[in-house]
Amino acid sequence: MKPTRRQFFTQWAQAAASGAVAGTIWYQLVTASAQADPAMVRPPGAREGKDFLARCIKCGSCVTDCPFQALRLARWGRENTPGTPFFVPREEPCHMCSDLPCVRACPTGALDPALRDINDADMGVARIDQQSCLAYLGLRCEVCYRVCPRIDTAVTLRYESQERSGNYAFVLPVVHDEECTGCGMCEHACPTDVAAIRVLPRRLVTGRVGKHYRLGRGDAGQISRDFRPATPHPDGSGGGEKRALEQLNKGAELYDDER
Repeated sequence: MKPTRRQFFTQWAQAAASGAVAGTIWYQLVTASAQADPAMVRPPGAREGKDFLARCIKCGSCVTDCPFQALRLARWGRENTPGTPFFVPREEPCHMCSDLPCVRACPTGALDPALRDINDADMGVARIDQQSCLAYLGLRCEVCYRVCPRIDTAVTLRYESQERSGNYAFVLPVVHDEECTGCGMCEHACPTDVAAIRVLPRRLVTGRVGKHYRLGRGDAGQISRDFRPATPHPDGSGGGEKRALEQLNKGAELYDDER
């Protein structure tokens, strides 16, 4: 039977509505897949941002091959970039496997195969909240220091005397950004109710000085009045600026010694 005019327009409206809903869902999926959650801690060797998302095919091989079941796949509606691998250090950290099973399992290079030493991994960097860290509150706690796979390298202890008595020493953990791999062992083991030390992607917590700044410390060259490398006089005497440059350099050395 041929549909009536009313039935035709009703069916057309239903199809249009279904298409609009499907299009919205598809758009949200594409948008979510194209944007990385900035706070996600990725597995060892994960490439940066869009490069990682372009290569990751969401196969789950790295998750399956992780012997400690630390990795999980992001889920639609709860985490961004659904299907991509990440881990939550507080729940299960990266155990720094020397044979890098997750990297070897990746078929597309989203986890960079050039990573050969787990100590060179850059999953993030740990940050200490001194307001809630037991050690900074005056209690003896070295948990994050003791569990660190790179003890005395990524995390060290600093001793400070107590001002009122002058005798009691604070034993304070210090994270060295350039050595921290972001494995999350410290966050996982922290005894406070909410971890006082947390791992976040490095780009969220570290700044960048910029190439337009010239740092004098460690610079072996002379310093001129306009902070440019000194230009020697053709006769080698340094001209009339020689003594001034010597004084400036001497002042810079004294400043370095004081610091």
